[in-house]
Amino acid sequence: MSQRLDYYKLSPDAAGKYIELTQLLNKKPFLAEVGHLVTLRASQINGCAFCVDMHVKEARIHGERELRLHHVTVWRESTLFSARERAALEWTEALTRLGSHGVPDEIYNSVREQLSDVELVDLSFLVISINGWNRLSVAFQAVPGSADKLYGLDKADLH
Repeated sequence: MSQRLDYYKLSPDAAGKYIELTQLLNKKPFLAEVGHLVTLRASQINGCAFCVDMHVKEARIHGERELRLHHVTVWRESTLFSARERAALEWTEALTRLGSHGVPDEIYNSVREQLSDVELVDLSFLVISINGWNRLSVAFQAVPGSADKLYGLDKADLH
């Protein structure tokens, strides 16, 4: 198998701006609360091993409980998530698996019951962002764990 392109090296300006967007979103209070769950779930759906690896490690560094990380794939059946977290995960799935008719009113209305207008818009930008990162990492076959030292993820002590 041949090695794929390094999108960071070949387009540092675009990659840098995309990183800036991600960093801006990570500063939003609501996204600080649910961001690790959201980015992990989207990455699972998209089959992005690099991003699943990264977001599990980030979540552990930020104090997320291991069992909750295991339950992200079964969040609908799990009792470990709050109503707001469940709304965020539902919105994440709806935007990540965007159907031919968009997001159904039922999902939109359900999520609006739990999240403020600003939270919903900020969450939408985060979902858009992680889906883009997933697509880059899958397309160019980023190797899980290969950027741990660069991002400080080696502190997670997960090998």
